[in-house]
Amino acid sequence: MIQDKSKGAKQALLERPWFLVVALAGLLGGAMLITSFIRATDNTLSLCSTAKNTAASIAEYSATPIQLQSIVHYATSQTVPQQSFEEISISLNVLKERLPCNFLVFGLGRDSLMWASLNPGGTTVFLEEDPEWIEAVLKDAPSLRAHHVQYRTHLSEAGRLLSTYKNEPMCLPAKAFPIRYNEKCPLALTSLPDEFYDTEWDLIMVDAPKGYFPQAPGRMAAIFSSAVMARNRKGDGTTHVFLHDVDRYVEKSFANEFLCEKYKVNSAGRLWHFEIPNAANMTDQPGDRFC
Repeated sequence: MIQDKSKGAKQALLERPWFLVVALAGLLGGAMLITSFIRATDNTLSLCSTAKNTAASIAEYSATPIQLQSIVHYATSQTVPQQSFEEISISLNVLKERLPCNFLVFGLGRDSLMWASLNPGGTTVFLEEDPEWIEAVLKDAPSLRAHHVQYRTHLSEAGRLLSTYKNEPMCLPAKAFPIRYNEKCPLALTSLPDEFYDTEWDLIMVDAPKGYFPQAPGRMAAIFSSAVMARNRKGDGTTHVFLHDVDRYVEKSFANEFLCEKYKVNSAGRLWHFEIPNAANMTDQPGDRFC
């Protein structure tokens, strides 16, 4: 009887969404501690090791303040990330390979502290259209870097924008960049903070703006501008673009048009992962289409 109750309690715990987050944080923390111990031991056994090197090794694998804040935050509140464990794992795997990196996230939400903590030493920036929501989130996590942005589009325009964008030469891949000054293309984001234009982003997460009622901005411009920025990357490597809510028609349609099926490398649940090379490394470079 006691054993049955114990099994029932364990099953109930595993079914809670936040338990997955806490478990992930625990695994990451444990891995850092174990690695620290191994590195410290190796340094002690080495003839060239010193106390200074051992201390530096431990510090290298110590949790950062924002990681500690993230663990406490998710362990002590009912707040859970919007994405599933499988969806988060896709981005996490890329972050582990690229960090520290430049990570741009469209949207400020319940998972923002998690994303920032998974990029220690890197630059993680959030773009959000709701100023009141920014104030609410930063009240609990003031260390996050968030900018208020305004969009020129409405979700109700999505069909027209998709069918007519080729009629505007400044919307075509050969002329769309730099998007900072591209006022003629309605899909170009021209009023974002300087940091958006001056940074080469290694990862871009499109999980905003709102896209579930006609007057919402929709994610058309975010998807288009992400594709343009990725194609015009000057540094080494590719740009990883993650698009959430691909179960919706607009997200799926604009992803297929601008991010391209041939660059999709992974997916889980409602998340698609694209790895986009710059234009110089594309096998074909059409000037009148993205895909």
